[in-house]
Amino acid sequence: MNLPHYNYLTSDFQDYEFYSEGPNGRIKKVVMFTKVQDDPAVYNLAFGDEDPETGSVSDSVTSNNDDRDVVLATVANTVNDFSDHYGNHFVYAKGSTPVRTRLYQMGIAGLIDDISMDFEVYGIIDGTAYPFQKNVNYEAFLVKRK
Repeated sequence: MNLPHYNYLTSDFQDYEFYSEGPNGRIKKVVMFTKVQDDPAVYNLAFGDEDPETGSVSDSVTSNNDDRDVVLATVANTVNDFSDHYGNHFVYAKGSTPVRTRLYQMGIAGLIDDISMDFEVYGIIDGTAYPFQKNVNYEAFLVKRK
């Protein structure tokens, strides 16, 4: 995908950081991949804002920086980068709330043709993964590079 995105930094290709730029200032975002299952290998994608004072990461903060699509494209780029370095494992993503999960679903649906060129995309309902389809509400998502 060749969408506008922020530059990001990583030292281990599992933890990424970048800055959102907008009307609410410069906000540090963090993306982390953590292995949650071995066979098949599944990594959880955690994403949120880093608190500048404590360094803790929150996935429930709404920064309203008017750059949602650029932020989501940056997160998608980290999935691609992670896959380049760790292989074609499943990556699991779920929003911290149903509203956030729906936001992720809308982002995937809007780019599914581009995403599907390189990745298998699944939506999860009641613990079962189904090939992603538009206009179906999912509880979480799995992606895996082809």
